[in-house]
Amino acid sequence: MAQTLLRRYCTMKTLIKSILCSLALAGVTVTTNAQDAVVVAADAATATVAAAAEAAPAAAPAVDGAFAAYVNNVDPGAALPGVAGPGHNAFMMVCAALVLFMTLPGLALFYGGLVRKKNVLSVLAQCLGITGLVTIMWWAFGYSLVFGKSFGNPFLGGTEFLFLKGVTSAPNTDYAWWISQNVFAMYQMMFAIITPALIVGAVAERMKFSAILAFVAIWMVVVYFPLAHMVWGVTGFMNGVWNGDAVVRAIDFAGGTVVHMSSGWSALVLCIILGPRIGFGKEKMTPHSMVMCMIGTGMLYVGWFGFNAGSALAADGIAANAFMTTMIAAAVAGFVWGMIEMIFRGHASILGFCSGVVAGLVVITPAAGFVDSTGAVIIGVVAAIIPYVFCTILKAKFGYDDALDTFGVHAVGGTLGALLTGVLATSAVNGNLTDANTYAKANGLDKLVAEGGLWIEQVKAIGITLVLSIVATVVIAYIVKAVIGLRPTAEVERQGLDINEHGEEGYAE
Repeated sequence: MAQTLLRRYCTMKTLIKSILCSLALAGVTVTTNAQDAVVVAADAATATVAAAAEAAPAAAPAVDGAFAAYVNNVDPGAALPGVAGPGHNAFMMVCAALVLFMTLPGLALFYGGLVRKKNVLSVLAQCLGITGLVTIMWWAFGYSLVFGKSFGNPFLGGTEFLFLKGVTSAPNTDYAWWISQNVFAMYQMMFAIITPALIVGAVAERMKFSAILAFVAIWMVVVYFPLAHMVWGVTGFMNGVWNGDAVVRAIDFAGGTVVHMSSGWSALVLCIILGPRIGFGKEKMTPHSMVMCMIGTGMLYVGWFGFNAGSALAADGIAANAFMTTMIAAAVAGFVWGMIEMIFRGHASILGFCSGVVAGLVVITPAAGFVDSTGAVIIGVVAAIIPYVFCTILKAKFGYDDALDTFGVHAVGGTLGALLTGVLATSAVNGNLTDANTYAKANGLDKLVAEGGLWIEQVKAIGITLVLSIVATVVIAYIVKAVIGLRPTAEVERQGLDINEHGEEGYAE
């Protein structure tokens, strides 16, 4: 019985092996035949494609008109009317945040480190107070006066955007094809915030908080809003790039005249009217924290990329050029300033490096999108030498108490930058300076850049900015002085503004 079962098991095992081998052979045959069929089909298809290619040349892939306009930052026409581009919009929102970062906390820490510790909070409070005040003014009427056009004149914009009415996520194509107008408005507001905050440096430690806010409120209306429209508004008196009817065909990429000259020259006038700090020239008034100053400088440096590159109003090649020139000019100026100190003083100070970096950033501002890398190096060298002379030699010679060198860096640097822009600007890095830009062609800016003579227009813009800033500041300062006074009492100034004006101290003993 057992032998019979064993024979049956072996027979079944042999049968199963035979079946499996047959199936395997069949599978190999089928697979091989299928692969041969695929190869034949592929060869036939290749031959067909090759024949078609020989019969007619391949057409270039079509590029959608709206996409091309988006990539090149030009008018999309009827393809996408009133639609913001997500990439450009995102870029500008980041740039707006970076410019605010320059004031809060960048400028606050930079200035805060340079004052004595009894006044550090006063500087922070002034930056915060100005931020809130200017934001309210910008919302109510500032944006409209700068970037409106209903007045139809070259000195002020209009009333169509009062209280930001109609400022939506759709682009304002007078200024940018692909950026939401509300993003554009916020970006420009950050410039309006930092400009009067710069003035604080010249009058630090000796001007009442209430007087600063009163002065800034009037100054914005009389100086900043008209000047910003003249330089950047579509009907602006000095907008050579975007106004075909501009009387002064000047160029200012990111605010050499609007931001730095206006605040710097106003700061000088205000500090002279205010008078020096008690003990100036007799007591030691060294910065209380160079660490804080260095941190603030770094924040300003980083934020300035949004300030300058963002002024292209798109993530395009002009923005890339401005990014590059900003980096180069600031680094060169910081290095040269430090080397000057080593030569004449025997050491390179942190204050010197910080001052040089900020000076380089200031001088490159009006030129960032108009000059090449070599121009940026030249600007960096000059930005160190000239402001160094003003901050260390001429200030001591003339005896004015520009506490934190706002005049020496921003007024002198902004003026220098506006002039150098007229000398170093090249259409090779910005096509808006050529006849391809209908506005530049209409007012003759393209020929000024190509043939020389732009520097004369820049001098005109410098003169107008100087007169407006100086005259207005004198009038405003004396009005505020007559109504509420400019300075605290001598006792308050000696004790410090922090504890007396803000009820706090920056450092616990």
